[in-house]
Amino acid sequence: MYKRCWRKRCWLNSLLLIGGLLLVSTSWASHFRVVATTSTLGMLVEEIGGDLVQVRVLAAPDRDAHHLDARPSFMAAVRRADLLIEMGAGLEEGWLPAVTANAANPRVNYGRPGHLRASDFTGLRPSITVEGPNSGHVHEEGNPHFNIDPYRMARIAQVIGRRLGFFFPDQADELEARAEALGQQLREHAQALAEQVKPDQQFIVYHEDLDYLEAWLPVKSVGYLEPIPGLPPTSAHLRQLVRHFEGQQGRVLYASYQPSRGARFLEQHLGWAGFALPLDPPLGSGLQGYLDLMTQWAEAFEYQ
Repeated sequence: MYKRCWRKRCWLNSLLLIGGLLLVSTSWASHFRVVATTSTLGMLVEEIGGDLVQVRVLAAPDRDAHHLDARPSFMAAVRRADLLIEMGAGLEEGWLPAVTANAANPRVNYGRPGHLRASDFTGLRPSITVEGPNSGHVHEEGNPHFNIDPYRMARIAQVIGRRLGFFFPDQADELEARAEALGQQLREHAQALAEQVKPDQQFIVYHEDLDYLEAWLPVKSVGYLEPIPGLPPTSAHLRQLVRHFEGQQGRVLYASYQPSRGARFLEQHLGWAGFALPLDPPLGSGLQGYLDLMTQWAEAFEYQ
């Protein structure tokens, strides 16, 4: 009697386990799985794809997308992905190739419909090029930090809308319409902010990431805390900046995850205001998160 009951319970437990797995599989299968390398790209996909997509972002907004490890969790996400979207132009070159190679998912190989490289679809600002040893980060294709430019991101939104439409032909018109509406909101907000910022202000940045502010605001990037892209500021280089800009007005900008020591040195010796700024919106904040981030970038400068 006990043995028969034990067997019955095992049979019921097996059915429950199989049923649970089927429910999980059905949940996964009911969504189109998109892996985005940054939260800005993830925001665009979520806003455009809506309930059709399930999005996983690899780089946390408070981390430098240059310097990530090829984590097993990244590989697992890419292994199950239907679409992989990266910024490109070398931003993720230190870790994404290892992730995709170990994920062994041919659907998201470069050149396939399941891989979208955003930098292939927009012009880029020239990147600082340095030859010889100790050259730091050198991006031959151009500056990959174009997530700072809402006009370029509006173009990428259209590209994402078309790519999702390829996978969802019945909803293609709606997806492209969503992408266009999103892009219009980005452009309108950028124009409104640009009209408020006092023109001709100059700023020094830590890395070449925030350079893209001058693509849509009436401001000018004039120098870098890094002596060479990717190498930390040196005392000699900081003193050189002080000598060059002494008596002038400006701002010092750097990413929230970058060291503040060099910026504080310029604040002290030049009297320039310094600002630590996020480069990507918080996860799950949607379009409003990016619009708020644009406002935060603009507010680093003096308004008219």
